[in-house]
Order: sequence, then C-alpha cells, then structure tokens
Amino acid sequence: MDSLTSSPGIESSAPSGAASEPTRTRQPHRLQGALFQPIGDEGRAELVERRLVDAINRGHLRAGERLPSESELARSFGVAPVTVREALLAVRGRGLIVTRRGRHGGSFVADDADPLAFTRAELRTTSRLALRDMGAHYAAITASAVRLAARRADPSEAGHVRARLERLEELDPEQQRRLIDDVQVELVSLSQSARLTREQMKLQAEFSPYLRLVGPDTAGLRRQADSLIAVIDAVEEGRQDEAGRRTEAMVAEVIDALIELQITLRESP
Repeated sequence: MDSLTSSPGIESSAPSGAASEPTRTRQPHRLQGALFQPIGDEGRAELVERRLVDAINRGHLRAGERLPSESELARSFGVAPVTVREALLAVRGRGLIVTRRGRHGGSFVADDADPLAFTRAELRTTSRLALRDMGAHYAAITASAVRLAARRADPSEAGHVRARLERLEELDPEQQRRLIDDVQVELVSLSQSARLTREQMKLQAEFSPYLRLVGPDTAGLRRQADSLIAVIDAVEEGRQDEAGRRTEAMVAEVIDALIELQITLRESP
C-alpha cells in the first residue's frame, strides 16, 4: 500500500494534480493528509493514539486496511518510533487494529471496526446546539471559500472539478463518498488560499462521517453530489453570492437531517 503520509498539493489552485478516484489498489485520499499531520512538541503517545482512533472511527482508515509502518508514522507525526509503538499497543488493546507477522505483515484495521456505528453513537449523545454549531463553522468556512473561488478561479478549473463528479455512477458507494469529499476540498482549493484549503481538509474530516449517516446509499450520495454540482456551477459562472448561498443551504439540509436522525436514534431502544 502507498504511504498515507503524503499531503495533497494544496498550494496550487488547479485541481489537475488531485489524486484520482480510489481503485482496487486504493490510493490515499486527501482527508488522510489532514489526519496524519505532525503532532509537534506534544509528541505524546496519547495524542498519536487519538489520531489513529479518530482515523479509524471516522472511516478514513477502513477495515482490513494496512497502516503505515512505525517509522513512517513516526516521521509523519514528528515523534519517536517508541512513541508510535506505545500508541499502536493502546489502539490494539481497544480491538481496533490487529498485527500480522511475516513478509506481508504489519498493523491492519480490524475487520469488525465500524465507523458508522461510532458516528451513530456520537450523534445520539451530541447536543442539538453542538450539531448546529458544527454546521455553522463548516458553512462559514466553506461558503467564504467558494465565494472567493467564484471570484478567482478560471471557469475551466471549475469545469474540471464538475467533470470528476459526473463519473460518480462508475464508482462503488465507498468510492463515491470519498470522491464527494475530495471534490469539496478541490472546490475550496480554487479559492487559491492555502490556509482555507487546509482548514477545509480538517473540517471535511470531521464532517464526512455525518455525511455518511444522512447519505448512506446511492440515492443519498446522488443528492449530495447534485447539491455540490449546483455550487460548482455558480463558481464556474462567477456568481459569488449564489455559490455561498447554495453552500449554506446544503449544510443546513445536512444538519436538519442529522437532527431528525438523532430524534429517531434516541427514541429507539
């Protein structure tokens, strides 16, 4: 498997260098770049453990997927290999990863790791105020970025991003979900702001599991893609306010759907 440690090239506004859709030999997608950032001076095993657990529980590392080697993780997180080893031991103790020996061995995400179950449990206990606050934060950053993209991007760049979404039906549901995530980040990258793009990557990693809950099937994914295409069209045509409004409406629809789902989850045994 290719290393998950490489970050996407967000300094360029053009999406042409973006990673291709996942295939059988799946390439790391851009949200993993947000998860595997250096920890810095707080290089504690607990923080490495938390990053890995979040990556698994939020679905950015899938069941059966091989983790980078200890040395690769240490380099990515900016910590000592012994710190990574301690963190992996703790994650293994939670039952989220297993270790296999031999030539093709290493640490792998456990087959029974279920990110949707984790997100569903989080949704059940999260306050409605916290959900709306998460939506407000996501909408504020994303809408500002797409307005900027509508002002700065060349129409051909937005067209290229939309063309990727037009291939949605060629992919399986998991690949469709990852494509929608990647396209959202690519669209924000058209703002030509590296800071906004990095922030969007972090937000998308947090928001993506909730998008999975409200769009669990092909029909739900198609609706999300259609909403995103409407934003892309506004960006391509340079309609800044329309791009921002459509983004805010898209996020509001997701938050409302999450609140409805939350009510159902709390009423169920």
